[in-house]
Amino acid sequence: MSMPRAVNSLLCLILLFGVLGGLMGDRVTLAAQESSSGSFLSLPNQDEPPPEDKLELVCKYPTVEGNSGDSFDFDVNLKWLGAEARTFDLGIIDVPAKWEATIVAGAYEREIPAIGLEPQMKYPESVTVTFAPFAGEFPEPGTYAITLEASSGNIQETIELKAVVTTLYRFAFYTANERLNAEVTAGQENHLSVIVFNTGQGVIDEISFVSSKPTGWDIKFNPDEVESLQPGAAREVDVIIKPPSKTIAGDYAVTMSTISPGMEVRRIELRVTVLTPTVWGWVAIIIVLAVIAGLGVMFRRLGRR
Repeated sequence: MSMPRAVNSLLCLILLFGVLGGLMGDRVTLAAQESSSGSFLSLPNQDEPPPEDKLELVCKYPTVEGNSGDSFDFDVNLKWLGAEARTFDLGIIDVPAKWEATIVAGAYEREIPAIGLEPQMKYPESVTVTFAPFAGEFPEPGTYAITLEASSGNIQETIELKAVVTTLYRFAFYTANERLNAEVTAGQENHLSVIVFNTGQGVIDEISFVSSKPTGWDIKFNPDEVESLQPGAAREVDVIIKPPSKTIAGDYAVTMSTISPGMEVRRIELRVTVLTPTVWGWVAIIIVLAVIAGLGVMFRRLGRR
């Protein structure tokens, strides 16, 4: 009988320890849940840090290249990351001499001195800065910079914008008397002067000339090519126009054009009035007078009969 009692006592002890272990585990789990729940519930009671007062100015293309005399446009995005709406004053500083800069917004196309920005903007506001030399000014090649400044109270932000001016290659082509009409005599060489004038900043090479003319006409250029033309220099070219001797008197269209590598074609549209030679004019007058004289003689003879 002692053996069963011992086994029963052992089983009771095992059962007792199991119950005690279960109770302790439940308490630990409950404490952990309470701790976790308390931590989760306490988050809303914590104060969130206020957003940082910060203004961002961003330009996708802060450097733009163009010819001397061109206007340069920069699209600048403004993003306000502060807690409250604010109005920012806008201005351009460090404008080079003989240059001007304006700030416009969207479709208004008017210069704006300030802009209002909402807090925590998802999409930035945009302004356009136009930077250009004074009318009639052609700056030397180089880099010209301005600074866009936006400020409100103690908050200030700037962005530098650069215009890279390249060498301007350009020339003019016109008649020496600046007229677009001329008179020529059929069957003779008629001379007309044209001018090529380098109005740019770089040397222009290999300027040649071509013409579009009526069938049978002969047009030559002397010289037929200008090898090199320095900035500010002009060259006079003699144009020899010879219509056929049997050309009917009247107005004709002649086009003279320039060709130079890498340069835009320049044209002169000329109205040419063809006159009959003077000798033929006298011949015509003599013929008319002879006809009149002949008619007079015939009338006299018929009158006597």
